[in-house]
Amino acid sequence: MSNIRITKQFSFETGHALYGYDGKCKNVHGHSYKLSVTVIGKPITDRTNVKFGMVIDFTDLKKIVKEEIVDEFDHATVFNQTTPHVELAHELKNRGHHVILVDYQPTSENMVIDFAEKIKSRLPADIALFSLKLQETESSFAEWFASDNL
Repeated sequence: MSNIRITKQFSFETGHALYGYDGKCKNVHGHSYKLSVTVIGKPITDRTNVKFGMVIDFTDLKKIVKEEIVDEFDHATVFNQTTPHVELAHELKNRGHHVILVDYQPTSENMVIDFAEKIKSRLPADIALFSLKLQETESSFAEWFASDNL
C-alpha cells in the first residue's frame, strides 16, 4: 500500500513581541496565523475498521492539533521567558490575560519547531508528521519538514 499525505489547516490569533529585535516586531503585536499540518502514512486496509481507507481520521488529527496548539495559542500573547518581557507577561497575567512564556524567541521559525514536537508526541505510532507550514501573514511563513530534521 502506498504512503499518502493528508493535510488539515487551522487558524488562530496570537500576539507576541520579539525582545531585542531591531524593527517594529519588538513591539507587542498580533497575527492571524494559519497552520497547515501534513501527516503521512498508509491508509487502513482492514475492511472491518470504521476508519477503513483513511490514513488518520481528519477529526482525530483536528483533536490533536486543537488541544496542543489552537486551544493553547489562540488569543494568547507569547513572550520569551528569559527576557525582560517576563515583567510585562506577569503584569498581563495578573490582569487576567492569557500569556504563554516560552524558552525561545517567539518567531514563526521557533514556534513551528515547538508545534512540530507537540504534534509528533501525540500522533499514533504508524502516522508520521511530514510537514508544518505556519503562515504569519499572507506572504510570510515558516515551514518544518521531517526530512530536514532526521
